[in-house]
Amino acid sequence: MMQQMVKSGRDRAVYNAGCGTSLCFVFVLCRLFTAHDVADGTHIAQSGMDLYTFESERERTFQYQESLPSLPVPPLHETLNKYLDSVKPLVEEEEYRRTQEVVRNFEYGEGRALQEKLLQRASCRRNWLEQWWRNAAYLDTRSETQISVNAGGCGPHLEHSWQAQDGTQVARCSILLWHFLHFWKLIRTEKLAVGRSGKTPLDMDQFRMLCCTCKIPGHHRDTLVSHFRTEREGHCPSHVVVLCRGRAFTFDTLDPNGAILTPPELARQLQNIKDKCQDEADGPTISALTSDERTRWAQVRDHLLTLSPQNATSLHIIESSLIVVGLDDASPEASVDDCSQLQSLSLIGDLRCRWGDKSFNLMAFQNGLFGACCDHAPYDAMVLVLCIYFIDQEIRKSNGIWQGILPERKLTLPEELSFVVDEKVLAAVDCAKENYKQKGNDLNLISRPFMGFGKELIKKCRIHPDTFVQLAVQLAYFSQHGKPGCCYETASTRRYFHGRTETMRSCTPEVVAWCRAMRNPMAVVQHKRELMWQAIEKHNQSMRECQMNRGCDRHLLGLLLTANEEGLPTPELYRDPSFSKSGGGGNFVLSTSLGGYTTTMGGVVAPMVHNGYGCFYSINSQKIFINVSTWDSNPETNGEGFFEALSSALHETMNLALMARL
Repeated sequence: MMQQMVKSGRDRAVYNAGCGTSLCFVFVLCRLFTAHDVADGTHIAQSGMDLYTFESERERTFQYQESLPSLPVPPLHETLNKYLDSVKPLVEEEEYRRTQEVVRNFEYGEGRALQEKLLQRASCRRNWLEQWWRNAAYLDTRSETQISVNAGGCGPHLEHSWQAQDGTQVARCSILLWHFLHFWKLIRTEKLAVGRSGKTPLDMDQFRMLCCTCKIPGHHRDTLVSHFRTEREGHCPSHVVVLCRGRAFTFDTLDPNGAILTPPELARQLQNIKDKCQDEADGPTISALTSDERTRWAQVRDHLLTLSPQNATSLHIIESSLIVVGLDDASPEASVDDCSQLQSLSLIGDLRCRWGDKSFNLMAFQNGLFGACCDHAPYDAMVLVLCIYFIDQEIRKSNGIWQGILPERKLTLPEELSFVVDEKVLAAVDCAKENYKQKGNDLNLISRPFMGFGKELIKKCRIHPDTFVQLAVQLAYFSQHGKPGCCYETASTRRYFHGRTETMRSCTPEVVAWCRAMRNPMAVVQHKRELMWQAIEKHNQSMRECQMNRGCDRHLLGLLLTANEEGLPTPELYRDPSFSKSGGGGNFVLSTSLGGYTTTMGGVVAPMVHNGYGCFYSINSQKIFINVSTWDSNPETNGEGFFEALSSALHETMNLALMARL
């Protein structure tokens, strides 16, 4: 994928991206890879991603799509038993008995009829959940999504990555963008290697949504629009949009022959935009509207379209672009010990240089660091993780330096996208900015490494690294709040056609019994060890079942939406207080994600509920990077306290695990 090296001393030109070290830029919104599975062909938990092959010549990226099995509907009795099991540690005994009665009434009453109708739906759809999930989880929400739903993540700042260095913003951005365009080419030419679980191919459809995709606001429901096409399917947009100081520009990333522009050429285009914005006034920041409440944004968008045909053209160019690149004036601090500011500015930074509805916003900060903000509706995190890992590997090969012919080609200057606005639009922009500022100021993000140990020592204890951390997360919450916390962890269902995720409810009765023993001064070590291994086995078993779409949350959602479509009243099961107390309806107080096994801080999203935590982590060989998000306005939560509690819980869990080996 790299440009061929030119050996002639006179013709050889070196384009330096600012330093000789490489870049790795990984972030996530949901679980990156399943804890007990093969992710995209490589067993991440055991070997990292060192042996991953990105390009395949013998098979096409999407060639197995039609042979993938349909998403199954679990047996009703099995789902309800799993639901009850997840409720039990979170409610009092009397309330649990009441919930048991509600569940059994549902199972032998209206639940039977709803199950039959759901099975009928599944019999004529290869994925009965796909559109329901996209609507319910992402497109039907009317609240602001840019902070509450989008994922943000920081970029190069660790030992092997680019450190902050003034004057490198454009040069580094051009290198990163160049490698990204090669990844896009792999997908477009269908040469991206097919992901596998063992020998079983995984669904690759989500990779179609990485580029040229945007969420369009609607009055009642948003729409997801993708302009991506493979080469066999036809034309695909190849332009990028660059946002800088409230202004929008676009240029094509391919030359007239269809070849990707070189990094020096990309840099010339970016520098032209940056110079123009520094010398002239800021723009109207139409991008701020994407951070607003969804119906209000839809109304303003409709109004924009009535003001001038130019507005429709500009919006279409932005929405169909490959990605949005933001040239951000901020220079966030970041170090190996603390990346909180960079993490924060990636998720809740300058509205002038991000389009909240795009599937990928690449943020290039003034001091040469990078971040991103991405809409979650089109795809799950593993798509972007694989893309960024590809970029990391390619940059490692060249030490961040592009070597090749320095072209003298004349390029068409970037085109500025103009908008015709009136007082109504400008007032809406100001309102969106103020709302975004208030909500952003309320979100607290902590991004630091736990230095005690990492994957290497955990594996020596014969415990899966993710399971280990999940136990520690439960112990941390129990220690801080004196009670168990319902917890969301994502399991991948990509072995099925268009499969996305199932919820792994990791607050099991077994792990809660272990937490209680760990906080009981009278409990003996042997008893604690026995309970720990029971909790580990339960977690592993539950994860395996969720990967087979045999959890309880997606099935219960399907039954509820079946009732809604039939015009039936909401069943009592969903109105029972135990449903929300156990996390149902998106009420998990712990929202957790594994950010992989790489040497990066990973990414972060906001907590699911106001009194909850987001806890996202990446497990390195020698350390664990922890990202915690909380709402400052909630007095029940404390992000700093949770980070310290989790650090202590990790040490306690390891001490017990090591004692178990003696």
